Amino acid sequence: MTPTDRETRIEADPALPTIRIVREFDAPQDQVFRAWTEPELVAQWLGPRDLDMKIDTWDARTGGCYRYSVYREGREVAGFYGSFHEVRPATRLVQTFTFEGVPDGVSLDTAVFEPVGGSRTRVTVLSVVDSLAARDAILASGMERGVVEGYQKLDALLAAY
Repeated sequence: MTPTDRETRIEADPALPTIRIVREFDAPQDQVFRAWTEPELVAQWLGPRDLDMKIDTWDARTGGCYRYSVYREGREVAGFYGSFHEVRPATRLVQTFTFEGVPDGVSLDTAVFEPVGGSRTRVTVLSVVDSLAARDAILASGMERGVVEGYQKLDALLAAY
């Protein structure tokens, strides 16, 4: 695998309130999807390295919901919640995502899981928000570091099983 294969691409269309994230993982599609939907696995990789996650609710099924908080040095720094609108095992996950600090700012996130070669998976996430200003605020929030570091933690998790 070349270094560019592990690159996380984060793209913002200048004309649309969207963020597109693309990343490939060295694991089969079903394992990557499982890491995305099983709470005990999600808590191990989602977000930057300097934060710990506590999941309050996680019901990853069509019609389910979730809520979790992140902590730094034992102090809660943020909470997030949303609904799972579509859960298609190993192929597609559609959910809302809200940062409790901005409760009017909801994104609709669609993650597509595609096999690449024999045992790799490409995940493409498209997030849609209500305005370019909201999209730009998300990008300015440190989201990129959280995504990149989280995906690096996911690499390690996937390599362990």
